[in-house]
Amino acid sequence: MNILEETAPALVEIAAQSAFGLFNEKQFRDLAHFAQLSQVEQDRIFNELLTAFLVLTMLLLEAPDLNVDDNGRARLRRIAKSTPTTHLKYLESLGLEAAHVQDWGKLLGMRYEEYAHDRHDVRAAAMQLSSAEKQLDLDELSKIQLLVPVQSVAIGCHAHVCRGETKGNDELFKLVLKSLSRFYFELRFKLEGRRITPLTRTKLLARKFLHRFVRK
Repeated sequence: MNILEETAPALVEIAAQSAFGLFNEKQFRDLAHFAQLSQVEQDRIFNELLTAFLVLTMLLLEAPDLNVDDNGRARLRRIAKSTPTTHLKYLESLGLEAAHVQDWGKLLGMRYEEYAHDRHDVRAAAMQLSSAEKQLDLDELSKIQLLVPVQSVAIGCHAHVCRGETKGNDELFKLVLKSLSRFYFELRFKLEGRRITPLTRTKLLARKFLHRFVRK
């Protein structure tokens, strides 16, 4: 099935599987010190991961630089808009209490607003770093634009997982970034109908840009 024909539930499921995969990685659990955390805190971290993948999906579906036709772009934007409602309906189907479903709705709304807003700061920082090394051209600007959504979500998600205590947690950030980047580029290539073979080159590009944020 063409990805443009996929529904919001299918994309929500993909995001959930990716979040669960990261959550269950031994390296992630070690870096997040799971052995020292309560079950409530572990559940909170999973919620932040799932929210991050869902919001990144929405930001990607809304991306103005996606290489799709006008009809496809309109459909993807409709899917993005319906993503939160789709996720909440799924939680309801699992028997989650209405109050908890409402809390999830608030969390998704807050994180979407936060990460969407933070894109401006991330873009400005990336442009400043790049321009310090060389003069920016259209190609360089397009690369920065390509990476902004995953940068913004990775930085924000890492901060929330750590409860703001990000100092000394660079390895955890790199792991979160790696997982979100893989999800982002694979889904983006599918949306654009491109083969996955150029993925390695794109990931290297992402690593080059995002490593600067780790060093800062």
